[in-house]
Amino acid sequence: MATGFEFFERDLRVATAGLEPDEINKAVAAFAKQEVRRAIAQGIASPQYDRYVNGARGAPEEAYRAPGAIVYEFINWPIVVNAALDELQKRSPRKSGRFASSFIVIAGGRVVVTDFTKIRSDAEIIITNFQPYVRKAEVGRLGIPELRLFKGTSRVLASRFAGAFTFESKFLAVPGGIHPSMPYRLKGRGSKDRISRKSGVLSYPSIIINPVQ
Repeated sequence: MATGFEFFERDLRVATAGLEPDEINKAVAAFAKQEVRRAIAQGIASPQYDRYVNGARGAPEEAYRAPGAIVYEFINWPIVVNAALDELQKRSPRKSGRFASSFIVIAGGRVVVTDFTKIRSDAEIIITNFQPYVRKAEVGRLGIPELRLFKGTSRVLASRFAGAFTFESKFLAVPGGIHPSMPYRLKGRGSKDRISRKSGVLSYPSIIINPVQ
C-alpha cells in the first residue's frame, strides 16, 4: 500500500526556489532519497517498496525530471503484522509460553508463517490464537483483565497506525482447513464462553486488519 509524505510538495517548493531546472531535478531526487531513508529509520515505512519516477517503475530517483513525481509504494505488512504479534505476545498469559507462541496470521484463507512481504497490499489480515482456551484469555479468565488481549491490542495499533490501517476486534468462527487445531468443538453444553451459531463450535477472538484505501 502506498504511504505518502504529505509535506513533500510544500518543502520542495522551498528547497528548489531559485534553482535552475537541472539543479531542481537533482534537489528533488536527493530530497526524496533522504526522506525515504528517514521514514524507514523511524519505523514508519518498510524497507520493502516499489519506486515510480515520472511513472516508470524501478527507475532511480536521479531519473526525475520536473514537473514529474517520485512515488514510493511501501510493503508495510511486515511492520504492521509484527507490531500486532509483539503486542499480543506482550499481553499474553505467561505460565508456560505456549499461549504466546500460538498466534497465527491468516491472509486469503491461509496461514502466513513468516514472510509477510508476500501478502497482497489490499489483503485483509486476521490474527488469532489456535489454543482452545483463547476465549478465556479475552474474557478475563486466565489472569489478565477482560478485553486486554485482542481488544486492547487493537486499540494500541489503531493509535499507532492511524490513517493507514483499520483494526477491529471481534469473535470469529474459523472454518476447518485453516489450522489443524481449529475449529475446536466445545464438549460441554452449558458453557458461557463465546461459541458460533454452529452448536458447540468455538469462535475465536481475533484482530481484523485492513489497509485504508
